[in-house]
Order: sequence, then C-alpha cells, then structure tokens
Amino acid sequence: MWAVSDGRERLLAQLLRIRELSGLSLRALAQKAGLSSSSLSRYLTGRLVPPWDAVVALCRVVGRDPRPLRPLWAEASQTAPAPAPRRNDLPADVADFTAREREIARAEELVRNSGAVAVDGMAGVGKTALAVHVAHRLAAAYPDGGIYLDLHGFTPGHDPLEPATALARLLAALGVDRLPGDPADRAALWRSELSGRRALIVLDNAADAGQVRPLLPGAGKSAVIVTSRNRLVSLDTVPPLSLAPLSAEDSVALFGRAAGVAPAADDAIAQVLGQCGGLPLALRMAGARLRHRPGWTVAVLAERLRDTPGRFDAVFGMSLHQLDTEQRRTFRLLGVVPGEDFDAAVVAALTGLPPGRVGEVLDELVDAHLVQEPSPGRFRQHDLIRRYASDLAADEEPQREAAVRRVLDHYVGRAVAYDRMLPFVERDRPAEGDPATAMAWFDAEYANLLSCFEAALRTGADDVVTALPPAMLAWFFRRRGTDEKVRLFEAAVAAAERLGDRPRRAALLTDLGFALAAAGRPADALATYERAQAAGPERPDLALRIGYLRLDLGELAEARTQFRRARALFAEAGHRAGQSQALAFDGWATLHLGEDAEAAGLARESIALADGPPQITGLVTLGVALAGTQPAEALAVLGDALRLAEADDHLHNQAWCHNYLGVALRIIGEPGPALAHHRRAFELIDLLGEPQWEIDFLATYAETQRVAGHPDEARALYARMIELARDLGRPFDEQRARDAYEAVVPDGRPRSSE
Repeated sequence: MWAVSDGRERLLAQLLRIRELSGLSLRALAQKAGLSSSSLSRYLTGRLVPPWDAVVALCRVVGRDPRPLRPLWAEASQTAPAPAPRRNDLPADVADFTAREREIARAEELVRNSGAVAVDGMAGVGKTALAVHVAHRLAAAYPDGGIYLDLHGFTPGHDPLEPATALARLLAALGVDRLPGDPADRAALWRSELSGRRALIVLDNAADAGQVRPLLPGAGKSAVIVTSRNRLVSLDTVPPLSLAPLSAEDSVALFGRAAGVAPAADDAIAQVLGQCGGLPLALRMAGARLRHRPGWTVAVLAERLRDTPGRFDAVFGMSLHQLDTEQRRTFRLLGVVPGEDFDAAVVAALTGLPPGRVGEVLDELVDAHLVQEPSPGRFRQHDLIRRYASDLAADEEPQREAAVRRVLDHYVGRAVAYDRMLPFVERDRPAEGDPATAMAWFDAEYANLLSCFEAALRTGADDVVTALPPAMLAWFFRRRGTDEKVRLFEAAVAAAERLGDRPRRAALLTDLGFALAAAGRPADALATYERAQAAGPERPDLALRIGYLRLDLGELAEARTQFRRARALFAEAGHRAGQSQALAFDGWATLHLGEDAEAAGLARESIALADGPPQITGLVTLGVALAGTQPAEALAVLGDALRLAEADDHLHNQAWCHNYLGVALRIIGEPGPALAHHRRAFELIDLLGEPQWEIDFLATYAETQRVAGHPDEARALYARMIELARDLGRPFDEQRARDAYEAVVPDGRPRSSE
C-alpha cells in the first residue's frame, strides 16, 4: 500500500496554514508567490514536495520567516516518493570523436559550475556531437538520467518546435502527461518536476533564445546543454561556448581516423581539408569515401573533389559516387520522409525495396555518414544532409509524392494493427496481440505520427487524416492527455466533410466529443455530440459517451437514461462488452442517486457479461455499493478491480480503483488507509490529462480528509475543486464544492444552519 511520510504530512500542514493566513484564492496566491497555479495545487494537496525556493516565496507572501521550516522541508524531500526510473534517451556517442579537448573541458566546467552551456556554431561544425559526447562523459553525475530533444530549429521540412509542444515532450519524458493549458504554467511544472531530480537535458538545434528560455530547468541540481547555429546571447543564465571549424592538425587527425589511414601533410591532404572546411561532418564523409576505395590515394580523392564545384556539393556528392543506383535513390528519398527518425520498415515503404535489401542499403549509407544510427534500428539524418537529399529529390525524383504517400499508408497500417492489440471497452472484439508491444510502438512513433498527420494535411491526403486519429484513440486514452487529441480530431472531422463520408464523419464527431469532454469542455462536447446525432444513424457508443458527459454534469437521471439506451443498442448489435459497460455505468448513476441495492444488482449483471479489464467499472460500482453493508466483499471486489487495472497497465483505471478504495475504506471507518489510496490516485492522475477525473477525485478526497479530522486539508481540496470546476464550466461541481467548503470550518466543526 502506498503511503506518505510523516514529514510530508507536517510540511503540508504548514503550507495549508500559509494558504489560510494569506486569505487568497489558490490562483491569487500562486500569482503573488510567482508560482504556477497547477504547481501550487500539487503542493497543497500533498502530491509534490515543493522546491525550497517555492516554500520561501510562499512564506514571503504572509511575512513569515521560512528558516524554521527548512528542517521539515529537508525531511519531506528525503522521504518523497522516488522520481520516475532513470531515463537515458541520449543518442549514441560518436565512436571516433576527435580533438576538441579544450572545448570539452570548458563545456564540462560550465555544466558543473553553472548547470548550463549553450554550444553555438555553423552547420556541420559538430555541435550535436560535442553536446552528446559531453553528456555521456557527465552521465554518472546525473543519476536521474539524460533527456534529449531535437528542437528542429533548422531542420528541413520541420517548423521549430513551439515551446509548449517541447515542454509536453520533455514532461512526457519524466512520465508527466497531465499538462496545464497555459504555457507559463507548463514551464513552471517542468521546473517543479526537475527540482527534485538530478537529470541532464540536451536541447539540440535551437532556433533562438525565445524557444529555449521556457525549457530551462531552473533552480535545482539538473543541468542543460543547448546547441544552436545562433549565439543565444540573451540567455543570461546560460553561458555560451562557440565552436570554430577544426584546426588543420585536428582535421588531419579526424580525417585519418575516418579513412583508416595516417595521411602525410602534403598538398593533397591540404586540398581535401580545404574542401571540407574543418567541418567534422564533411571530414568523416570524405574519410569514409577514401576508406571504401582502398585503391585510391589521398591525391586521387583530392582530384575527384576538385572536379565537383561547391564545397559541400563536392563532399556530399563524392559520398554519393560510391553508392549504387538503389542506394543513391534511397538517399534522395530520405530527404522527403516525414518525421524525426525512421526504421527499416519505413525505408522499405518509401523505396519499395525488399526488407533484406533495405538493411544492406542502410548499412552502406551509415558507413558513408549519409545516415546516422543513434540507437540500434533507428535512423536519422543530419540537417545539412537532409537538406541536400531533399534538394536532390526535388530535382531528380518525379515520384517523390508517391513515395511520401507510401510512407503515410505504412504508418496508418501500422497504427491500425497496433491499435487492435489494445483493449477498448467500446469495441466488440478482443485485443489481437500484446498490448505492451503496441504501447511501446506508439510511444516510440508518436512524434512521427504527428509529422505524418501534418504531411497528410499538406498534401490533401484526407483519407489518412481521417484514419490516423481513431487508430490512436486507445493509446491516447492510456498514455496522453488532450494536448493534441482535440486538434487531430477536429482536422479529421473537416477531412471527412471534404470526402463527403457521412458515416466516418459521424464516428469522428463522436470521438471529437469524447476528446472535448476529456479536455474539460463540456458545452463544446455536448454540441459536438448533437452534431454526431444529426450526422447518421443512432450509435450505441454515442449514447454511452453522452451518458458519461451527463454524469460529469451531475445530471444523473438523464445519464441513466442514456446508459440504458446505449445498453439496448449494444444488445441489438450483439455487443457484450458494450452492454457490460452500459450496465456498469447505469449502476454507477443509480448508486449516486442513492439506490445502493439496485446499483449492486446492475453491477453484478455487468460483471457477468464481461471478462478481464471490461469488468473494472462493474467491480468498482459493486464495491462502493456494498461498502456500507458488506465491507469484506466490498474490499475484495475493489481489490480485484485494481489487480485487473494493474495487469492491463491502464493508469486511468488504476487511479479510479485507488480513489474508490479510499471511498470504501472511509465508509467502512478506516480513514487512514483511505487517505493513502486517495493520494496514490492523485499520484497516478498527475500522469494523465483528464481534468474531470481530478474534479471527481478532489470531491472524494476532501470528504475523506474531513472524516479523518483534517478540516484545513479538506477546505484546500474543495477550494481547488471550486477553481477547477469554474475553469472547466461545470457549475454543478462548483456549487457542490462551495456547499461542502462552507460546511467545514478550520476547527472541524460543522457550521450552524442559521
């Protein structure tokens, strides 16, 4: 069972006292203390130990000396839950990294002393290689791992990542997907998450200081290495380190290592170095060319380079000369691949080559330094080379659009296949494979799927636009919040309208309404569901989702009507899993209407119709319905529900089970263990992007805190619920929270009714 340390409890009590003394709303207090409201909410609900500077800022608001709290904060920090497991997604270090001893030493010194360094220099000068090399050398000093993010400041075919998008990816690397909509709050959450970690972040290929500034770690023990073609002079807290092209001596050394020879200092080597301009990328490519031609001398290489006009065309073009026709065509087409990286299967789709031949081609391109392999089986291209390949494709590949289309079809096909491996209660079929494999694929390919979606929009591939979001829905539900989901489904609905596909449009509107509801936009969700109803025949999943929304809005009788309609429609279709879900939520609405016995009966019917994870809703409903009369059975069925959710690796359901284990334990009269389950529920939903779940959990958590004799904590939770419900347009929940807040006073005695 998950528990919170006594030190954290006592620090939380002090923070709540500061909140009470301030007399401010959570949002006003956050603004005055210079914190994000989302981070402050996490501090005041015990979900996160604040960094010391946040404690100091809160004390200053109320004129309190923070120093007496320092020992308590230190104890709470030491006993806080361990951060996410060590992550290291740094690209592989360059095997033949050569020279740069002075720059390496300076970069390491700056990281150790300042916690940051910004490496700048011209394209191809080796900024990324140096940053990654230094990160690997320093890895032992950062036990919470290394995080790498390409900001695409100068990547051909990519817009630079917006800071909000970059923050979403960085937070996801820490296991956090519950994201504030406000970019400033998102940046504050990033800094807060890093405050308790010692991680090393590499922000590669930055466009400018404005892109980087919100991504900096802030106070704490984490560090950052930034690379950019521009010198980021306005980043006052990030000292610069400029890279010049390699000296003649270092150029000779790197060229010799790449070529596998020890070249003498003569006119031929001088000519080669002149063509390469001291750029490590060009030197490696020229050396690889010589290594692949053992009959050549450096003089022959110099002559061949001299015959090609233009320095970079000479080096890149010379590397192409060693390739056969298929290899050269593959290289050109790689310049138009949507996405950040790719695997052999993508290259097979791009080129139409058989898989065995694709492996041979990629090996040759890697050997020629025309393609990088930062991790086994994953490939990418340097921006300069990608630009060169893209230009060649524009001039020499009349079928490049068809090649891109093959890649889009490949990703759609893979997404659909992996989606079938994921259980989803509204589907009338079992999962067809290993869900863990599917989740790993979506996790790895998410950024590429978004790039494919954007490419489909640009090229008018509306069938791809309408197919990708539904294939990602189950993964979204398990892993991601609403940051991209609404945008994707809105675009998909518009594409279905252009196609004139009414059934597909109706299905996509149903999914869009579901996404809007998850984003805390109930009015927009309801309007979208009404559009879906008008778009086609009555759908059981639509009735079910309207029931969910009515339940969120507190319209219990109408929710129950929708669930019963959904059950009838699922029964007509012979869809047992759908019937089970509709019955379970019918029971859930009935339970909240105070009809416990009927709710238990509906829950048992639901459980009998389903197997495995689809039973979870029925089991939770049954457990809560029985808590007041049959406590042993109640805890047993709730335990069964939690085990199913954990076996399914479904964080939403795990959080839901923990929350209602807390409710059942409170009803049974065990508030201490109940609070532990509530806190665990909040730890889990912090990883998600479902704000309506937070509202529901706040209400139950606050009531358990009140029953446990913690009125200040209960009032803080109700206050957070009031603000969140107002932000999300849920007046029923806002009023419910206000009434509950007013019923509790700081000493725990109910207010008089006078």
